[in-house]
Amino acid sequence: MIVSSMNAPPHDPLASPCVRNCCLDDDNVCMGCGRALDEIVAWGTASDDDKTAILARSRERLRTRAKGDRSIFLRK
Repeated sequence: MIVSSMNAPPHDPLASPCVRNCCLDDDNVCMGCGRALDEIVAWGTASDDDKTAILARSRERLRTRAKGDRSIFLRK
């Protein structure tokens, strides 16, 4: 059976990046979505600008983690 994408809901660029693989590492960063714990907690009330910034940081963390560089995860 082929499912048509014509009936699919539109993609929301500010949708939560949660992938239901919630596990925090030693730096309190989710292994699934790359958000820091404080970003996860703030997500529900974050403005669109804040969500955009959180998404950019989480994507960068995931890219960095994939390369094996953990320095971006260290908090100052």
